[in-house]
Amino acid sequence: MHGAWRCGRVGESLQPRNAVKRMAPYSPPTAGRAGKLRLDFNENTVGCSPRVIELLTEKLNAEALTIYPEYEATRAALAEYFQTPESTFLLTNGTDEAIQVLVNTFVDDDDEVIILHPSYAMYRFYSEVAGARIVSLDYHPADLSFPVEELLRAITPRTRAILISNPNNPTGTSIGVGAMVQILERAPHAAVLIDEAYYEFCGVTGLRLIEQYPNLFVSRTFSKAFGMAALRVGCLFSQEHNIRYAHKAQSPYSVNLLAAIAVRAAVEDTRYLSNYVAQSLAARALLFEGFAARKIQAYPSQANFVLFRAEERSIMVRDALRDRGVLVRDRSYEIAGCVRVTAGTPEQVRRFFEALDEVWT
Repeated sequence: MHGAWRCGRVGESLQPRNAVKRMAPYSPPTAGRAGKLRLDFNENTVGCSPRVIELLTEKLNAEALTIYPEYEATRAALAEYFQTPESTFLLTNGTDEAIQVLVNTFVDDDDEVIILHPSYAMYRFYSEVAGARIVSLDYHPADLSFPVEELLRAITPRTRAILISNPNNPTGTSIGVGAMVQILERAPHAAVLIDEAYYEFCGVTGLRLIEQYPNLFVSRTFSKAFGMAALRVGCLFSQEHNIRYAHKAQSPYSVNLLAAIAVRAAVEDTRYLSNYVAQSLAARALLFEGFAARKIQAYPSQANFVLFRAEERSIMVRDALRDRGVLVRDRSYEIAGCVRVTAGTPEQVRRFFEALDEVWT
């Protein structure tokens, strides 16, 4: 035996941190979706701009794939698109990394993090990994509206982060700029994230408040309206000093070359984006009309999806629609009796209701 080295006793094993032991595993249901009408994950349902494929084809070659990604051209294109200085945002590996970097930068073990329920699962996930003490507030059960007053009362001196999806997934409900300001002013000591994954479908943003509020962070993604979920790319915005700190907590090459190239083409083709968003908003209106005609309760939504009540038939409806090639997302594990359907195009709504009418009893 050399020095202090000792073999462990039989039966001993390496143990993870207690925070990780306590976590429930996250297993997104993503298998077997190819070739079906994908109305389950709120993705773009027709595909990204053709310019994305053109630029990827033009730029990719064997040499390009041997080089670590360079972001200068991408950052310049994003700064122009978002009308914000390059020093005020990070390019991130989807919104997931934006959340992770924010938590890693500002939240210590046993710090308090406020999240809403139900909402995007990664807020709880990364907070639990950090060992934070989570304060969870429910959306109002009657109409799934945002609990502004309850959140304001929940803020304490120990609150280090408040993570908000706006519009929220899976409820579809949102808050306005006035409510954002109330939260920011009540919690000047906390990092307040407004996750705007569905911004293109509602048009309400906190991005222009960043100069005024040093505790504000805003995230955007290219996984939804832009149709590039497979590439995993997004942005995290805040004041310059916050971004410098967050950059220190980020892996230097977390966004791959394909994603960095694709984003440049995507933000240049604003006409394609506008056309798809218009189709999705028309589809959302048709979903509400169709549910009303069938006397099915649907909740108000400012995003590209609608949550509707199937009551005790939610899992049956999901499975029966899947058998007919139409994918929707059962959310009854969070909101009893509810199913979520993505608003893709008007033609896709017609196909959805055609299938639903076959299984709804």
